[in-house]
Amino acid sequence: MSIVEVKVPQLSESVAEATMLQWKKKVGDPVAADEILIEIETDKVVLEVPAPSAGVLSEIVMGDGTTVLAEQLIARIDTDGKVSAASVAASLAATAAAPKAASPAPASQSHAGVAMPAAAKILADNQLSAGAVSGTGKDGRVTKGDALSAIASGVKPTAVISIGVTTTTLPQVSAPSVQLGDRPEQRVPMTRLRARVSERLLQSQATNAILTTFNEVNMAPVMEMRKKFQEKFEKEHGVKLGFMSFFVKAAVHSLKKYPILNSSVDGNDIVYHGYFDIGIAVGSPRGLVVPIIRNADQMSFADIEKKIAEYGNKARDGKLGIEEMTGGTFSISNGGTFGSMLSTPIINPPQSAILGVHATKDRAVVENGQIVIRPINYLAMSYDHRIIDGREAVLGLVVMKEALEDPSRLLFDI
Repeated sequence: MSIVEVKVPQLSESVAEATMLQWKKKVGDPVAADEILIEIETDKVVLEVPAPSAGVLSEIVMGDGTTVLAEQLIARIDTDGKVSAASVAASLAATAAAPKAASPAPASQSHAGVAMPAAAKILADNQLSAGAVSGTGKDGRVTKGDALSAIASGVKPTAVISIGVTTTTLPQVSAPSVQLGDRPEQRVPMTRLRARVSERLLQSQATNAILTTFNEVNMAPVMEMRKKFQEKFEKEHGVKLGFMSFFVKAAVHSLKKYPILNSSVDGNDIVYHGYFDIGIAVGSPRGLVVPIIRNADQMSFADIEKKIAEYGNKARDGKLGIEEMTGGTFSISNGGTFGSMLSTPIINPPQSAILGVHATKDRAVVENGQIVIRPINYLAMSYDHRIIDGREAVLGLVVMKEALEDPSRLLFDI
């Protein structure tokens, strides 16, 4: 018998452990080389574990829901296609010993209507009940794939509770619920990503002297340029010309003039970065992620738009890699996509500044003593006041404003 070991992929230095989600195969099932066996959730990404070779899954060492480390053995594959009774018994024992994501249920009941952790998060974000989704996992559990398929097929939100003239939707997830008449509650454990985001936000608030400066920008010149070249741009480059590429370009333009905005604190030292890696905050079914556009200063508008589209698709499908979210020297958060008018973004450590972009709305402004209507966007830049003075922050934001109100400045670098 020839046995091949299946191990946890290498994790990044900042990721200590991961959680096993759900095995897609059971002991005795045939597997093909590179077929995905299980997904492993870290505090940054969901990693897929492929089969290193073809054969039969002979043993599962670590069951669903267990915590694992990098390079840890989780299963064995018999390339000769044989499974021993001892391997089956060991795999059943591992599965039984694994912590369960769902609340205990009587042995006589199936797990239909119970969602795995990753699936529960997706269902919650889309206001869907696990009971409304057909589960293909073990004992009828709802998997991440089931949740995504249900959303794609247009399953309607359920478990709506009327309260006066408003309605509140409680997602049915794999957690105990408390029935309190017309005031129900549910306790849902945080995913690793949500817990990590919470930790980093608290770290940012506790370690940075955060101050926010604001300005308003007339988006008419950008909108006119975009309208003029949109059709030709998309035909030439195969991607739509959005607003984010303008914001990225304007930010880089400002960071070049005020390098302190592109720096970070390391102990008692200030590290000035000679490169421009811009993090773009993206909402995903698992929560907020910040993939990095590296060397943004060397990229064209088309390159930036393609990269943003690529990251958006990967975030939606849970395919972002750890290396794509590591590093970054400055971030941009676009709350305008959700209708936000104004906010104070929180710095993404160890960075020292972040730009908040908001919804562009027609507003009355004064130009040359006359009240006129212009499409206005409020920019907010939060910065670490320990190393960035108000002068640099305010002037840096003004440079971004001027670049957006006269995009030709980006061409001539003035």
